[in-house]
Amino acid sequence: MKRIASAIVRPTGPNYTQSIETGGFTLLSDEPQGVGGQNAGPAPYSLLLASLGSCTAITLKMYADRKGWDIGRLKVSLTLSKDDEGGTFIDRTLDSDARLDGEQWLKLLEIASKTPVTKTLLAGVSITTRRAEVA
Repeated sequence: MKRIASAIVRPTGPNYTQSIETGGFTLLSDEPQGVGGQNAGPAPYSLLLASLGSCTAITLKMYADRKGWDIGRLKVSLTLSKDDEGGTFIDRTLDSDARLDGEQWLKLLEIASKTPVTKTLLAGVSITTRRAEVA
């Protein structure tokens, strides 16, 4: 199995604030004040959308560069919603200040549906949880 990424998450402040170490960076995550957090960083679902959005933007920029297309300042807007039956939905909208023709937009939308994080989310993920070894 090929390792793609890793992260370590530890409590760092009052209530729910967490420090995330990943890829040589340190980030914070928290919950909004309305649910007992300190709003010290994005909430977990916001980080999930940030991951999907950044993967989308990076993948489309790489594709456009290979094609020699100027896609300008591509913006990826995302919203996560849940319905009463427990279904989860992500709406992703692409926008650019560049003049792209209809064929280019169709190709970008097709590529967006095939980004690595998109494919991972759509396929589902096997998650195992275990206790750390006791020293």
